[in-house]
Amino acid sequence: MSRHCPALFVSAPASGQGKTSVTAALARAHARQGKRVRVFKTGPDFLDPTILARASGEPVYQLDPWMGGDDDVRARLYEAAGDADLILVEGVMGLFDGSPSSADLAIAFGLPVLAVIDGSAMAQTFGALAHGLATYRPSLRLSGVLANRVGSPYHAGLLRDSLPADIDWYGALPRDAALTLPERHLGLVAAAELDDLDARLDALADVWEAQDRVALPPPVTFDDVALPASRVRLDGVRIAVAQDAAFAFLYPANIDLLREAGAELLFFSPLAGDPLPACDAVWLPGGYPELHIDTLAARDDLRRDLRAHVDAGRPLLAECGGLLYALDRLADREGHTGTMAGLLEGHATMQPRLAALGMQEAALPEGVLRGHSFHYAQASIGSDALATAHNPHGGPTAERIYRRGRMTASFVHFCFPSQPDAAVRLFLP
Repeated sequence: MSRHCPALFVSAPASGQGKTSVTAALARAHARQGKRVRVFKTGPDFLDPTILARASGEPVYQLDPWMGGDDDVRARLYEAAGDADLILVEGVMGLFDGSPSSADLAIAFGLPVLAVIDGSAMAQTFGALAHGLATYRPSLRLSGVLANRVGSPYHAGLLRDSLPADIDWYGALPRDAALTLPERHLGLVAAAELDDLDARLDALADVWEAQDRVALPPPVTFDDVALPASRVRLDGVRIAVAQDAAFAFLYPANIDLLREAGAELLFFSPLAGDPLPACDAVWLPGGYPELHIDTLAARDDLRRDLRAHVDAGRPLLAECGGLLYALDRLADREGHTGTMAGLLEGHATMQPRLAALGMQEAALPEGVLRGHSFHYAQASIGSDALATAHNPHGGPTAERIYRRGRMTASFVHFCFPSQPDAAVRLFLP
């Protein structure tokens, strides 16, 4: 049985063109009109979804045909089409970059594409670039283009008039600091850290509505597929999950999968001084521990309780920022160092340049899990690796996975739906 829902895939010629701002503008504008908007993010990004969730008022899930698989993508779109008035998908990198690319996903699922082009340093070349995006892959359906960071109404007119007759003009967003979403070394600043985010989102929506493009796009047909589920159960298992600005990188799909397996999730904030809840397993996700070294170093009680947990042979998963906290010491870019949890022998230092980036696949005793790596840290770890992940696209990043008792630690952010049974086994007491 199929479902039908208006949908649009927001992409661009390259990263940094303003895809998230435009997607957020569309989401907030339609949500303000009382429509239910479901937004998805292509690829493994954690930060853009926090902005888009605030803009739409709904959780934002990742769509990644390699990490989760085609059926996972199809199932999430089908589920959203059941109750949404509009589905928006934000692409990753440039439209044709990567394998699978944003274009591959848009073509596979019949999603029309809105191309966002930074027009700040061009005039008539804007039309040539739009023509190239529209014709490079004949099977791609380009719905239209939007010019971002435009200098004036006259400039916008030059860009609009450069378009071929068969490419629709979606309007323009001005070059304005009030419409800019702040960034730092891992990407956009997370929504929870921006006090004025709603004002920025409303300003973006105001400009979008002024384009007179608030009508919904045509409906897209989505086919029925069931979401993957684990055959392994966690009934009655209590999992303590660190969640705050230092441990912020959590895929909603990962949380859903653990709950559907029967686990009870107990969220706690190390930064706020929360004690470790009484639990059977612990999850320390990624985030920004390097920005909170002194606060984490002062948590002698949490360090003691986590060590007792691991020493007792109970499961603990530490991912990226969680791995940094699990080490003996962590230093920021300026060399300021703090004592961390000491669950795994070693130390790490933040670097000014990117240290690792790429998709990762790891063969663990529990099964094969897929995920990704993206960090600025260099770590020296005194233990032998349980396994080494590899990049399916031949990239240089190959993260080591460490195991101490039932603790699993690495720089990899795992996508649990890539192999539900394996993910659930990581938390089995």
